[in-house]
Amino acid sequence: MSKQKTLKNSFSLEGKGLHTGLNIKITFNPAPENHGYKIRRIDLPEQPIIDALAENVVATQRGTVLKVKDAQVSTVEHALAALYAFGIDNCLIEVNAPEFPILDGSAKFYAEEIQKAGIADQKEDKDYYVVRNRIEYKHEGTSIVLLPDDQLSMLTLIDFDSAVLPNQYATLNNLATFTEEIAACRTFVFVREIEPLLKNNLIKGGDLDNAIVIYDKELPQEELDKLAATMNQPTKSAAKLGYLNNKPLVFDNEPARHKLLDLLGDLSLIGKPLKGKVIATRPGHTANTEMAKKIRKDIKRQEVQPPVYDPNKEPLLDVNKIKQLLPHRYPFLLVDKVLEISGKVVVGVKNITANEPFFQGHFPEEPVMPGVLLVEAMAQTGGILVLSTVDDPKRYSTYFMKIDNVKFRQKVVPGDTVLFRLELLTEIRRGCAYMKGYAFVGDKIVTEAEFMAQIVKNK
Repeated sequence: MSKQKTLKNSFSLEGKGLHTGLNIKITFNPAPENHGYKIRRIDLPEQPIIDALAENVVATQRGTVLKVKDAQVSTVEHALAALYAFGIDNCLIEVNAPEFPILDGSAKFYAEEIQKAGIADQKEDKDYYVVRNRIEYKHEGTSIVLLPDDQLSMLTLIDFDSAVLPNQYATLNNLATFTEEIAACRTFVFVREIEPLLKNNLIKGGDLDNAIVIYDKELPQEELDKLAATMNQPTKSAAKLGYLNNKPLVFDNEPARHKLLDLLGDLSLIGKPLKGKVIATRPGHTANTEMAKKIRKDIKRQEVQPPVYDPNKEPLLDVNKIKQLLPHRYPFLLVDKVLEISGKVVVGVKNITANEPFFQGHFPEEPVMPGVLLVEAMAQTGGILVLSTVDDPKRYSTYFMKIDNVKFRQKVVPGDTVLFRLELLTEIRRGCAYMKGYAFVGDKIVTEAEFMAQIVKNK
């Protein structure tokens, strides 16, 4: 299991806000395990904190806006994309304005400062959101599809009615290439969009240094001059279509790459690192954050995802190795194999067949695995985890002292494959371990319980 990460050191950046035009200072600080991304508005009384989560998105016009009670912050996506790409799970961001600075319109400076500050491993395991089945969001020609994959990869496709900006696509197959391939790609705007945005009190800080400006439909020279004067920019020839920037494109498909950057930042709002393939057609902040909200609902519905089970993969422990750790034997050894043991988590498997001896007396006409045996199977799996923490585990046994908060949610019947996931809730102290356990069939939790166990040296 990968470990959670935070910054080794704090760093700060200063720049103007794209929409407010304010001079802004933003500081990124290390944060403890399971903290996530939190944004503190240090310019407001009591310095309120906004969790960077999809349910706090309140607007998506030309940027992602988060709000909790009366505290609001916008244009968060570029900074969050950089944190997410570097695998940083926990960060406290302090900002003295209602938006993040736009800088050059990309995530370049955020990425550079993260590398300078350094990244620190933490003790807790990462908690991934693993895409197990196709997830899709569609609306008015926009679609975002998530498919199963063993790591995060992304494809964006953009399509505009523009003579200057053709159909483009961009890919990111590995987050390790984010700095070289995506970070420096700037936001973009069409000249025809600027006046409506200004009328909506937006892009007060926009200029040719922090956005790609696309002039693709000819305007009267007088109108273009007036717009340039409004934004304190030099005038351009109305007869010449193209890009109006002071700096040339970083890549020919820079707009498509920037859309991927925005998508990555918006998907960080699920609050967990993502494992899956993302295919986005004509994405935008609204669609991106709606997909993030959809995933957040799934996370809230079931607090822990079922483990990934590949029956073709060789187990960490087969039944013969399990017998070397546990004293249980037929008919009471209820774990067939162990798939994973990390510092705090163990995953075990039990295949339920019609030949289980307990079916002879437990509802033989409608065989159902006894709930107490599901609890026992979880306890045995947890015992393997506890014994893995001691030297020479054959000399020890694990005895359960207490079982709390047991819930049975669904029947387990012949033909089911049950996955057990046990996690230590605290460090083992004085030989005592406190664990939370789940039993899954497919994607559903069938049983859950909390256990307290003691490791005892055999006499």
